[in-house]
Amino acid sequence: MKTPLKILIVIALAACVAGAVALKQSKAPSQAPPSATAAVASESTGGRLDQAPPAPAGAPARPAAAAKLPRLVDLGAGKCIPCKMMKPILDDLKANYADRFTTEFIDVWENPDAGRKYGIEMIPTQIFYDTEGKELFRHVGFFGKEDILGKWKELGVDESAPSSAAGN
Repeated sequence: MKTPLKILIVIALAACVAGAVALKQSKAPSQAPPSATAAVASESTGGRLDQAPPAPAGAPARPAAAAKLPRLVDLGAGKCIPCKMMKPILDDLKANYADRFTTEFIDVWENPDAGRKYGIEMIPTQIFYDTEGKELFRHVGFFGKEDILGKWKELGVDESAPSSAAGN
């Protein structure tokens, strides 16, 4: 077997392992040891990141009207495959549910300080905040639209129908 093929197989296996870790963590986030994701964080960001308040410097400013809405923050990167899969979902949520909750995306590769302030260990990470800015829930990995809306419903946010302002 030629060396380039061996390298490709090793890279594919590493990607599978990283996906399995993310999947396991998304199913039981409170049971996963912190060291499980620290290794991935060390490779991509240079080490484990610190916990911080919900509104970091450099994050997109929220309009005054949105200040009273709950907030979903998705932290990822434009070149990350699961993050790319999240983009149309986040765009849809931003357009159709803007009257129920705000949706923000922060690229932690372009803004690493935001990643540190939010305590991100793996991407994508979605953080749900209440109207006061208190973190309610955190999910690591791909999170589908129905799962996000279900989580908002579980957290007491009415997400039953898209807003009429979207024109759908």
